[in-house]
Amino acid sequence: MKNIVILISGRGSNMEAIVEACAREQWPARVAAVVSNKADAAGLRYAADRGIATAVLDHKNFASREDFDAELATVVDGFAPDAVVLAGFMRILTEGFVRYFEGRMLNVHPSLLPAFTGLHTHQRAIDAGCKVAGATVHFVTPALDHGPIVAQAVVPVLPGDTAEALSARVLVQEHLMYPQAVRWLVEGRLALDAQGRVTQTAGAPQVHWGA
Repeated sequence: MKNIVILISGRGSNMEAIVEACAREQWPARVAAVVSNKADAAGLRYAADRGIATAVLDHKNFASREDFDAELATVVDGFAPDAVVLAGFMRILTEGFVRYFEGRMLNVHPSLLPAFTGLHTHQRAIDAGCKVAGATVHFVTPALDHGPIVAQAVVPVLPGDTAEALSARVLVQEHLMYPQAVRWLVEGRLALDAQGRVTQTAGAPQVHWGA
């Protein structure tokens, strides 16, 4: 049985989707813990109500980003993770933390990477005149929002779209795509080639098309 540790900073809607898919589909894994840098993160209550261990580590209590990440690594390691999943964890992680968990840590970013790294992705896609937008699940590397791409979800940018409307449609697809990608990771179904390209070894589609 593989252990999944999920890091959140707020509601953690992708965390909820992963927890529910893991139970419904009977993965050979369990969500062992949900860890947050904010004590008031709503996702902590969701996890606790389902018997999942939780932990809080407030970044404001640490003198440096390096000190926080070192302690965070210790906390996460305490749950013997086979997969570390970022689900709305609003911290830029240090290279040391990323290197320690590299190859077993996933993130979802709300754009079709490598386009629109960083923040305000949906408005930037609209402003650029993009005809499609979406989200990307990728392995986490020290380069922010640049890790090897595991899967992408694509939705059309509709006439008159707002950032909020586009974000809501993309999030629906994230809730389908991200659990599937996490399952692939814990089942050992992802392969990374020398060029940094990820394939699903059973040939499953790595693109999700949404409305």
